[in-house]
This record gives sequence, C-alpha cells and structure tokens, in this order.
Amino acid sequence: MKRKKVAIVFLLGCLLIITSIYVSNKVIINNAEGKLFNSTENISKNKVGLLLGTVKYLSDGRVNLYYQFRLNAAVELYKAKKIDFILVSGDNGSEGYDEPTDFKNDLIEVGIPENKIFLDYAGFRTLDSVVRVKEIFGQTSVTIISQKFHNERALYLANHYDIYAIGYNARGISGKYAVKVQLREYLARVKVFVDILFNIKPKFLGRPIEIK
Repeated sequence: MKRKKVAIVFLLGCLLIITSIYVSNKVIINNAEGKLFNSTENISKNKVGLLLGTVKYLSDGRVNLYYQFRLNAAVELYKAKKIDFILVSGDNGSEGYDEPTDFKNDLIEVGIPENKIFLDYAGFRTLDSVVRVKEIFGQTSVTIISQKFHNERALYLANHYDIYAIGYNARGISGKYAVKVQLREYLARVKVFVDILFNIKPKFLGRPIEIK
C-alpha cells in the first residue's frame, strides 16, 4: 500500500510538472503573437533596441553563435534606422566576465558609433534586463533583440511590467547545443510565472540613466 501511495504521488508530481511546462509555454507563445519580426521591412521604429546578453565564447573556445547572431541582428536594426540606440543588457557579475562590454566592442568594430551604445551591467537575468529598461533607463517602448524563443519570454515579462515591446528575432541555431538551450528554456518559462507569483525583483536597480 505504501509503495502504491508513493507511486501515485510521483505520477501526480510528474503530471503537475508536464502541465506547468505545457501551459507556461502556450501562454508565452500566444502573448508574443503579432509582436515578433524576422525582417526590418515591417517592424516599427523604437528609440531603443534592448540587446539581451549572452556569453561570447563557448567552453571549447569557439564563438557562441547565439552571441554572433544577436550582434548581427542589432546591427541590422540600427542600420535600417529602426532603432536609434542599442542598450546591451547582460551579466558582469564576476571578474573577467563581461557580456555588455564584449558586445560594445564588437558593435563599435562593425561601425556602430560608441555614443549610440549604452550598457546595463546588471542584466543578470531576462527579468532584470526587462525591468531595468523601464526603471533605470526610462523606456516604456522598446525593441527586444534575441533569438525567437528568448524574445517570446522577454515579451511576456515586458507585457507584465507595462512595457510596450516588440521582438526582432536573431537567427537561431540547430544541433546538440541548441537542444540543451531549448530544454532549459521550457523550465525558464515556468520560472517566469513563479517569479511573477512571488513578485521577484531585479538583483540591483540604482540611479536612473538617461538615453540621449
């Protein structure tokens, strides 16, 4: 009898997890409908493009294609005059690890003026990046730049925090690494609702920074 009860609890737990993943994923995808763009042709203009950070190099020394394609997307938007400024939001939480500065250096390298680039060093999570674009950088309308799956989640957070946001999709990747990222994304989508439920705040806020 005891084993039977344990088995039932286990099955119910699995069902709860699967349901949570399914519902979270569905809600986030539905929210993003009509807000995602793959081309600069039809996307509306925003003053600021929020470029979500990621690590530049993988553990084997190769350039992270998620990084490279996000960089390319930000440049495309700027050169198409669909954004005036690029706000790079990423992790700079440990010595020798600086996502925003890596992006800044590479953006300048391909011709983006330095005075058009702003850095948010406290974008430790997507939630932090989205909240801070409003609370610190004063933007209530923004174009989010990342891969489609990431944009979908960021758009849901933006909607929750009363930010009008659209997403410009950087090129995605395929292969084993992409599968791992996608599996993590499903869990991250559940975490979105946990964070909202418990009113989780960014790790840091700080003084306002004007983008001009």
